[in-house]
Amino acid sequence: MNIIITGSIAYDYLMRFPGHFTDHFIHDHLHQVSLSFLVDDMTKHWGGVAANIAYNMALLGMKPKLMGTVGRDFPDYRKWLEGTGVDCSTVRQIDEVFTASFFVNTDLDNNQIASFYTGAMAYARNYTLADVFDGKPDMVVISPNDPVAMMKLAEECRQRDIRFVYDPSQQVPRLSGEELAESMKSAYAMIVNAYEAEIICNKTGFTIDDLRKNIEILVITQGKHGSHVYLNGDLIFIPVFPVGEIKDPTGAGDAYRGGFLRGLAAGWPLKLAGQVGALCATYVLEQVGTQNHRYTLPEFVARFRSNYDDEGLLDSLTSGKPA
Repeated sequence: MNIIITGSIAYDYLMRFPGHFTDHFIHDHLHQVSLSFLVDDMTKHWGGVAANIAYNMALLGMKPKLMGTVGRDFPDYRKWLEGTGVDCSTVRQIDEVFTASFFVNTDLDNNQIASFYTGAMAYARNYTLADVFDGKPDMVVISPNDPVAMMKLAEECRQRDIRFVYDPSQQVPRLSGEELAESMKSAYAMIVNAYEAEIICNKTGFTIDDLRKNIEILVITQGKHGSHVYLNGDLIFIPVFPVGEIKDPTGAGDAYRGGFLRGLAAGWPLKLAGQVGALCATYVLEQVGTQNHRYTLPEFVARFRSNYDDEGLLDSLTSGKPA
């Protein structure tokens, strides 16, 4: 199955603040904020939403195609992704700039303050699906990217009748209500977190019920409260998968998406797809970094079955059949 994951490919710089951000906000002066947080440590990791999603799908036996623009510092990252099973043939390297970078500071409550340097990602608007892939893919995921690129990709999918999943997440604050409403039009599925869903509704004037009626599959993740999957007016609640120790939340949502999309590709029931996504997220929570978790497929299935009943459907992961 040809699935193209479009979006950001980046380096992540992860920092930890040994306190609570909210202790330093003065509510009567939020219109004029000047804060600096001294952090205890910083680590650099492979990242970017599209790359994280593709990585998690590859761990589950798929070979997704990653589409995005990167800089001259990408060769080592390419080698890493291809070594895990991600197809990077649809990635375009721009030698004049560096790969995008994500800087995030996390406090003791796992609240995060982040900044994103766009770098090579700004060139994504210059490439279409047709430019990088011959033929018609089975599914396209439109995850956070250059805003113009996201809109162009959604329009290309509509014009070419390509099934697509809309995942605006980190770009929700940047996109206008009109841009969000236009981009999600005709989407097969949309995945956002609860806060992003609220912002989308405020910007577009839509209600959650409007989103449910206009998008076949709507997924709203709820952090530690699990996720809600809506289909045909029905709500499927997916609890979080038990986690050992939360070391860092960065990338957990991307991992959830990777697992959920693996389920969509396999035709599994949406409840099972969500549960697989929940376990993928747990693996990320237990590590620092978005691509530092590894497991074999038998290990994944065994851990899944320690908490959920897949009725034997996950046997397909270990059967050796191509995804």
